[in-house]
Amino acid sequence: MGLHNIFNAYRSFAVVTGAASGMGRLYAENLALMGYNLVIVDINALKLETVAGELKLMISGLEDRRKPYKSSFTVLPLVQDLSRPDAAEKVYGFTRENGCDVEVLVNNAGLFYYQGIAETSPAALSRMVMVHDYTPLLLCRSYVPDMRARGCGYILNVSSLAAWIPWPGLGMYASTKRFVKDFSRALRVECRGTGVSVTNAYFGAVDTPLFNLKPSYRKLARALRIMVPAEKAVEKALKATFKRRKGTMPGLLNHIFKPVVRVLPDPVLAWIYRLLSPIRMNV
Repeated sequence: MGLHNIFNAYRSFAVVTGAASGMGRLYAENLALMGYNLVIVDINALKLETVAGELKLMISGLEDRRKPYKSSFTVLPLVQDLSRPDAAEKVYGFTRENGCDVEVLVNNAGLFYYQGIAETSPAALSRMVMVHDYTPLLLCRSYVPDMRARGCGYILNVSSLAAWIPWPGLGMYASTKRFVKDFSRALRVECRGTGVSVTNAYFGAVDTPLFNLKPSYRKLARALRIMVPAEKAVEKALKATFKRRKGTMPGLLNHIFKPVVRVLPDPVLAWIYRLLSPIRMNV
């Protein structure tokens, strides 16, 4: 059964962070087609308004079994810097003020850079911790009690294959994604029997603007099937979420890659780090 066959009339809301582009936008599109109203959150005001308009246009053009319900579709854009300490409070307050009955929370917003920890600015390190860990944690803390009270809720937290491989250059990114992995597991167990599920998505490289790679590197990654198409990654993640699975890791190579890279010795990792030095980012 496809995702769009799980259609319900537009009553409940889904909150999607980082929704102005990439996978966040795809999550929003899929959830809208499944019958969810949306609260889309991003720091980019112009792109967010554009996405909101395009989502409304997409739903207004439906001519299938969803046609009788399309006029009730609602999408609410919220411009918010998720690295701010009060970001989760602002998002939750916005949904409360607008009477949104939130059934789905997708903590998708993310940052990526390939850079040594000692060469990365303190501001960039702090921002990654806030966006990947602090705000998603507090968003879960805000919405889980409401979901438990209504007896139904779905949380999708985006971790990473990197959670198992804190390589040089990926050390900060991997560590923040490890935190997502671990707190999500604890929360999932704590929610057993309440109607609320917590799913982790463990992506490897996904073909989105998050990975600011040169076209040649991107082409090679796709050819080797290391980089997964964004549409496929989103579909897999949402299917796992609505089947209330613990997690999903799209891509056979990622399952092969994970145990191998965990045992690589430090000299080999140092050599790889030097080899990949041309793609390091200034942050």
